[in-house]
Amino acid sequence: MITPSKPARFLAAATIAVTAGVAAGVPVHAETIRSGVTAVAAPEIPDTPAGRQLGWVLQAVSRAPLPERELRAHFAAGFLGDFPPASINQAFAEYKGITLERVTVSQERQLVARVLLGRTPIELIVAVDGAGLIDGLLFRAPEARSWREVDERLRAIAPQTSFLAAELTAGGECRPVRAIAAGKRRPLGSMIKLYVLGTIHRQIKSGAYGWDTELTIEDELKSLPGGELYDRPDGSKVTVLEAAKLMISISDNTATDLLIHKAGREAVERTMRAWGVHDKRNVPLLTTRDLFVLKGVKYPRLAKKYLSLSDRAQRAYLKKVVAGQTPADFKLYTEPRELDTLEWFATPRDICRAYTELLKLDDGHIGQVLSINDGGIGLDRAKWPTVWFKGGSEPGLLDVGYLARTAGGRTYVVTAMAVDHKTPLGNVATLEQVALARSAFTLADGS
Repeated sequence: MITPSKPARFLAAATIAVTAGVAAGVPVHAETIRSGVTAVAAPEIPDTPAGRQLGWVLQAVSRAPLPERELRAHFAAGFLGDFPPASINQAFAEYKGITLERVTVSQERQLVARVLLGRTPIELIVAVDGAGLIDGLLFRAPEARSWREVDERLRAIAPQTSFLAAELTAGGECRPVRAIAAGKRRPLGSMIKLYVLGTIHRQIKSGAYGWDTELTIEDELKSLPGGELYDRPDGSKVTVLEAAKLMISISDNTATDLLIHKAGREAVERTMRAWGVHDKRNVPLLTTRDLFVLKGVKYPRLAKKYLSLSDRAQRAYLKKVVAGQTPADFKLYTEPRELDTLEWFATPRDICRAYTELLKLDDGHIGQVLSINDGGIGLDRAKWPTVWFKGGSEPGLLDVGYLARTAGGRTYVVTAMAVDHKTPLGNVATLEQVALARSAFTLADGS
């Protein structure tokens, strides 16, 4: 589903990487580039604290993995507290081979450079603290300047692409601004968690339990990371609110399954139908653990048997056979697998509807949960004070979904989905998708 991310500290545009280990980017502490900067056209690296660290980054990525001692000599302690050396090395490995094209913005402690990964242009932002140590590092694709460019770049990401940029009307309807196959159902990955969140809130509103109700972490309910609850001892307690925050902000899979267990998988199915999602492949609703077992334990035997059964028989199979498997037997897969059969499915229009429903439900908790992690989109918070995010991915699948509201009260939803049944979608695809989502908000609002 989604690799853990550290909200408010991003290095690559979105922490959306996968169940089976395709890294989506480098989260780090990204300082805002301030006004009053100087444009620099020459390819030389500035002789400034930020420039010196840029020079180091450019050569360091080609040597990853780097020794911890070297990383500690270049990164601030706060940065390393959120992103340990192993995470930085994993991220650096994604950018081996980058070359500097030019520095476009330069200050003593912050700069923006345009680098090339093969032929793909990427913006690299470096920020340093008073001691000259890196406390902000961001890789992102450049924004698109027109809808035509958005369309062309989206279609280049994967063979199957769907997209919707829509404004939410006063009546809560999604009014399309730009669309590509917006009614085509695609696999969701961890965007299914929007429907889990909605189900939980509806039950809380009905008085079934509260945000402060405690859930017990049990071995049979543990899924695989991403997330942190997987590593907590059996018998540990977590509130519904904490589980919801972890489910959305770092896409914690165990938190998700705890909440599905609390709500009941049938209740999530009802929420999906009530919100306009009608796809028989969503019934019975899989937990994240179910998906991991069917795709990664004794594959393809369990998967083939499951898919041959009726809905009723599938429910029994999940309970009697799949539940008896252990995630410890999961075998990592890095190629696309069962994307049209073992997943969760909806369209960009459905995701827009889901965001409108969550907006209607919001009692403060929904907004709090969905705004912890902005998915690396980096919208100007003075103009866009409200940003909600959920993404999803696994090998061959990459989705992002955002809701953002302007300071003037106009609300937009942007959803992009990409599927490649033959090849995993890597870091460049992630950077592109997030950059194009950011571009779509700018173009939709006419700013």
